[in-house]
Amino acid sequence: MAKPVALITGASAGIGYELAKVFAENGYDLVVSARREERLRQLAEELSPLCSVDIVVADLGKARGPSTLVEAITKLGKPIEVLVNNAGSAASGPFQSLKRSQVKTLLQLNIRALTELTYELLPDMIARKSGKILNVASVVSFQPVPGLSLYAASKAFVLSLTESLSEDLKGTGVTATALCPGPTRTEMVSDIQNMELAGPFMSDARQVAQEGFRACMNGEVLRVPGLMNQAMVAWTQYQPRWLVRFFSGLAARNSFNSVKMGETKQSMAE
Repeated sequence: MAKPVALITGASAGIGYELAKVFAENGYDLVVSARREERLRQLAEELSPLCSVDIVVADLGKARGPSTLVEAITKLGKPIEVLVNNAGSAASGPFQSLKRSQVKTLLQLNIRALTELTYELLPDMIARKSGKILNVASVVSFQPVPGLSLYAASKAFVLSLTESLSEDLKGTGVTATALCPGPTRTEMVSDIQNMELAGPFMSDARQVAQEGFRACMNGEVLRVPGLMNQAMVAWTQYQPRWLVRFFSGLAARNSFNSVKMGETKQSMAE
């Protein structure tokens, strides 16, 4: 029998790379997508003893990226059982100091590409009465984060969309899951300004991927990996919003005190 197929975006590194391995280990064939073809070929070679891997090189940070990926999937002719929207971008620094190109890329990758891929692939899942969507959000989905304001806002969109989808899809045979990891040891996180301060609380990308897979398979709507992250999310849900803003702003000002206010960084999970 043919194996079910999982499409994983941002599969060349970090959580996406680990998710590809976890899905392969659990009986899935893969379609993996990212900008870096060499990384994808290395991944395909590594997983070749476990499953078939189709590579689609696409830059989802560009307006044509999602349609390029959808067209390639259509040509493959393989029904996608699981859509994993993992590709993302983070821009750190005060919002007013972000470059126009950073804002454009982040919104395109974190919001538009995720939404377009979900919209295009969902109808076939509903028609088959079978399918799963795993959207990689973040613990910052639950609160404002000065210094990561646009990134946090984009992940709040991902969380809200996923929770709404989970209700819209009841009775269709399709589920939607939001994975909300905290700081995780990946290339993207290591590039974010002052993120080394989170060192003791860093999660392992492999463990995050395993939790995301289990939550997706179980049809859970929301999964926050790690007790510390769960405690932080719970705390923010029961505090006045002004208090959460105050502490978030205080932490951001202290964090960026040692760098120029105009200095920003952007990193992509691809």
